[in-house]
Amino acid sequence: MAKIQLKNICKRWGTTTGVKGFNLDIADKEFIVFLGPSGCGKTTTMRMIAGLEDPTEGEIYIGDRCVNELDPKDRDISMVFQSYGLYPNLTVYENIRFPLKIRKVDAKTHDERVRKASDMVELGNLLERYPRELSGGQRQRVALARAIVREPNVFLMDEPLSNLDAKLRVSTRAQIKHLQHTLQTTTIYVTHDQIEAMTLADRVVVMSMGELQQLGTPTEIYDRPANTFVASFIGSPAMNLLDGNINEGKFTTESTTISDVPDTLPNLITLGFRAEDIQVTTELTGDISAPVYSVELLGDSTLISVKIHGSLLIAKADKTFRAKIGQTVSFTIPIAARHWFNKEDGARIDL
Repeated sequence: MAKIQLKNICKRWGTTTGVKGFNLDIADKEFIVFLGPSGCGKTTTMRMIAGLEDPTEGEIYIGDRCVNELDPKDRDISMVFQSYGLYPNLTVYENIRFPLKIRKVDAKTHDERVRKASDMVELGNLLERYPRELSGGQRQRVALARAIVREPNVFLMDEPLSNLDAKLRVSTRAQIKHLQHTLQTTTIYVTHDQIEAMTLADRVVVMSMGELQQLGTPTEIYDRPANTFVASFIGSPAMNLLDGNINEGKFTTESTTISDVPDTLPNLITLGFRAEDIQVTTELTGDISAPVYSVELLGDSTLISVKIHGSLLIAKADKTFRAKIGQTVSFTIPIAARHWFNKEDGARIDL
């Protein structure tokens, strides 16, 4: 049993607060991703779960035990870090085996467990090599195997893909997802990369300034962001946000008027819409018309950017769509694709 509970966790260093009033229940076998920008408190929260940091306030439960007073070695967890942390003088085999030796696990089981863990990450033919003879992706897989061999109750992964190139990130990400599904081990994964969060997580914990902004499945967070911070952090590209006013059923800015707006909305409002939900045309019949700021050809689509009052708005058009910089285009935003946020506090407004 490896459910995890964080009850009113706070972490302070003098007058600096890293995490405040944090509550979270993680189910047994769940894959949870902590997502947020640098300095938001996600790694600090993980380190408190691991026992590498002591919470200033609150309680941490792993299973049915409060682990606040337990040393990291007694919490039955394995960690995978951004830096691989491999011993350069040991072979891959001995690096993977090392946690078993330290914990004095029966030596008769070592070979079977090492080979089982190495096969899971496709390292079976590299066991006699040294870390210096491996690529970055292979080293990260050694770190994964070293965590797996322990057969812990909880995996903690702190930005494990940050040192890999884009292609390796994709393949290693798929491997981590498959491993967690196979091992059925409760996993907490820290990242600032929203693509990693959306592709890996059962649920995502979005954090900012030491506080939980939204907790939900990737679909829930993408479709219904709780506030403008989440809206601007999730998605590639992120959700477009445009400030304006509501007047007689219309959303207006200095140069834009959008009709068919609910009159129950507050006067000061932020309109949100995703790039892939917009219809783009060179005929000036849409909700927003403006000169093209940039054109980006992605192969499967074309990103068209315009600027409205300093806000960069992006639409994802068909891959065959072409427009020149400076040419005026129109964006049409379907009513069902419009998200509304209170301009005062950024909170989502549900209609």
